Amino acid sequence: MSAARLQEQLSFIMEAEGLKQIFRQTVLPADGRAENDAEHSWHLSLMAILLIEHANVDDLDLLRVLKMLLIHDIVEIDAGDTFAYDEAGNRDKEEREQAAAERLFNLLPDKQAVELRALWDEFEARETGEARYAAALDRFQPMLLNCHTEGAAWRKHGVKRAQVIARNEHIKEGIPALWDHALEMIDEAVASGHLGK
Repeated sequence: MSAARLQEQLSFIMEAEGLKQIFRQTVLPADGRAENDAEHSWHLSLMAILLIEHANVDDLDLLRVLKMLLIHDIVEIDAGDTFAYDEAGNRDKEEREQAAAERLFNLLPDKQAVELRALWDEFEARETGEARYAAALDRFQPMLLNCHTEGAAWRKHGVKRAQVIARNEHIKEGIPALWDHALEMIDEAVASGHLGK
C-alpha cells in the first residue's frame, strides 16, 4: 500500500465526516431534532440487513446494497439536502449532485473512485434489483419516522397524501410488502390528522 493511496482514502473518509453535519427535514422520534445524513444512512443499512427477506428479488447482493446505502447521500456534503417536496429546490438538484459526485468520488484512488461512483449512479438509476431494494428503503424510512413523530415534517411543510403516494410509490418495485404496509401507514396518518388529505 502506498502512502499516497492511503492519504487519498483518508481524505475521502474525512470528507464523508461531513454527512454528520447535513441535517434533513425528517425529525427523530426520541427528541424531535433533525436527523442527519449519517444517521439516515446507518438506519437504512440496518433496515437492509433486517428486511432483505422481503425484497422483490431473490439472491440480492447485500454487500452491494450496503455500499449503495452508505454512499447514496454523500453528494449532499456539497449539494445540500433537498427536501423531497421542495419543487424549486428539486429543479437543479440533479445538476448540483452530479457536480458533487464528480468532486467527492475523485478524492479516492482511481479504482475505488470508479467503483463507488458506479454504485452511486446505479442507486440513482434504480435499474437493478439491488438499487430498487436500496431505493425502496430510502423512501420508506422518512415515512416511518414521520409516522412516529405525528407527521412532523409533513405538517411543517403542508404535505398532502397524494404527494406522499407519488413520491414513494416506487417502494413497491423493491419491496412490495413494504409498500402495502406504507399505504396503511399513510391512511392512518391522514385519519389522525398528521398528513393532509
